[in-house]
Amino acid sequence: MTYVLVHGATFDGSCWDLLLPHLDGPAIAVDLPGRGSRPADLTQVTIRDFVDAVVDEIECRDLHDVVLVGHSLAGITLPGVAARIPERLARLVFVAATVPGQGESVLEALDQATQEVAAESMTGEQVAAPEDWARAAFCNDMDDDLTSWTLAHMGPEAAGVMTEPVDIRGLDSVVPRTWVLTLHDAVVDVERQLLYAHRARAEVIELDAAHMAMISRPEQLAMVLGSLVGPR
Repeated sequence: MTYVLVHGATFDGSCWDLLLPHLDGPAIAVDLPGRGSRPADLTQVTIRDFVDAVVDEIECRDLHDVVLVGHSLAGITLPGVAARIPERLARLVFVAATVPGQGESVLEALDQATQEVAAESMTGEQVAAPEDWARAAFCNDMDDDLTSWTLAHMGPEAAGVMTEPVDIRGLDSVVPRTWVLTLHDAVVDVERQLLYAHRARAEVIELDAAHMAMISRPEQLAMVLGSLVGPR
């Protein structure tokens, strides 16, 4: 079993760094295109590119029995991976994710206030979250040191993936899936997460954390993930 961790918008794979030491098995934190180990022109990046990057990571390492964990915007990537390589996946885990309806965009799926922030933050074909908004939305359960760490790990996001229609038909696969419901989330509130979890047909596990649980509550999130795979 291997955990494959997929980050959300405006972050790269390093957002999982504080979680990794607490996991009870091997783990790989993927950099999606346009950041970290996968440089790319963010103005050209698509959801398909996100899916390709995760599939490539799994296939090139010849991984099987993968617990694929996606945070936030990764809710648009996990269905595509499940459609491509279901035989390699043991479970999908959505952490405070966004799962639009079939053919809907991320921007359309968000609540109105977050839609407005995202629209106002688009510069050309990129999105950069305003620092004051990021502090309030991402860091509402963090002390000053963790807040500074979080903000230092943020960068621009591809605007195109926010407005592109999403294909979630991969969720028709038989791969088991779990939803980690972050109870103090200021980005995707509990009611909206439950809607998405229902859409993903995922069992729900509650976590006493806000949106960036892998940073603010890494031990607790690791315990939840470990409970899904059982003793080894």
